[in-house]
Amino acid sequence: MTVELLWDKSLLRCGRRTKLLDMCLAIPGKIESVSGDDPLTRMGKINFGGILKEASLAYVPEAKVGDYVIVHVGFALSRLDEGEAQKVFEYLKQMEELGELKEGGP
Repeated sequence: MTVELLWDKSLLRCGRRTKLLDMCLAIPGKIESVSGDDPLTRMGKINFGGILKEASLAYVPEAKVGDYVIVHVGFALSRLDEGEAQKVFEYLKQMEELGELKEGGP
């Protein structure tokens, strides 16, 4: 499963009621670029292992290019340092989710 498909599935599941065992996933990514000056409408291009997706930066007005953020359903929720982002990728790898992120490609 690619990051793009995982992202789309996450949006579908988290945008409506889910089954009891479904889980919505927030994924760390690196901000590659930022557009917009208004704190409520600022958007960032976020790099998820080579896949670029846009996400709202409204919840993290202090975020800038090069920062790592946790993204859930199209919104960056919080900043984290690179070490923490790598820990999350390790946890995903242990859960065999990272393999799904790397399949396919951009």
